[in-house]
Amino acid sequence: MAQTRTRVLTPRAPTLDLPPPFRAIALREAGHAFAHAKEIAAKEGAGAIVWVRRFDLVEFALVLEPDEPLQAARRTIYAGLAALADALASHAPPEKLIAFEWPAVIFVDGALVGGAELGWPENGSEEQRPDWLVFGAMVRTATLAPLEPGFNPDVTDLEAEGFGELGAGRLIESFARHFMVNVDLWQDQGFPEIAKSYLQRLPAEEGFERTIDGIGNLLIRNKGKLEVEKKKLLPAIERALWRDPKTGEMLL
Repeated sequence: MAQTRTRVLTPRAPTLDLPPPFRAIALREAGHAFAHAKEIAAKEGAGAIVWVRRFDLVEFALVLEPDEPLQAARRTIYAGLAALADALASHAPPEKLIAFEWPAVIFVDGALVGGAELGWPENGSEEQRPDWLVFGAMVRTATLAPLEPGFNPDVTDLEAEGFGELGAGRLIESFARHFMVNVDLWQDQGFPEIAKSYLQRLPAEEGFERTIDGIGNLLIRNKGKLEVEKKKLLPAIERALWRDPKTGEMLL
């Protein structure tokens, strides 16, 4: 990622209407929410949401303090993705399809609109609880420079998909509330309920059933066979394939 100096907004900057225990830390447009959240995670603790005030992109990162060993805690990315998809669906025009490509790419009506990623302390033990996790996400809200018709039909933005004037603030506020619901659901009924919410947004494969195991791997089984295909969450989430590794920006 290109080196970019992070600048925190002044106290006059508009704040988000977030439920407890969330609290917002706003960055200027030059900032990178995910990188900044990892830098301050140990100090700020759970509930801090770092966000970047941009017109064209919703960019935010949430600091968490899991109570599970690292290898199991990484399943948090599914809870975050499910919450973000539900937040998008709550603002979407009727019959807009919000879907995932495993593990963490987000589509609207078949075109890429965003993605999520997960960070944790370096050199942490897989069997020990990490001091923090960071769930980060980007969703394209608008394209600043007009593109030629058909330039890239595989990417889109919320404005083009009819989401109206949905800005970063409203979507992050909605995400926070849906994420709290998922946390409660996980605690009360277990992770399978979170997995169900996530898996229903993966493209359907007739004749196959999918589950997520205790450390976040995707398991795919042909209903007529005993063999199971395993897609490992790690290292799949160590690089956000929807983001340019040099600039940190979303791919066009």
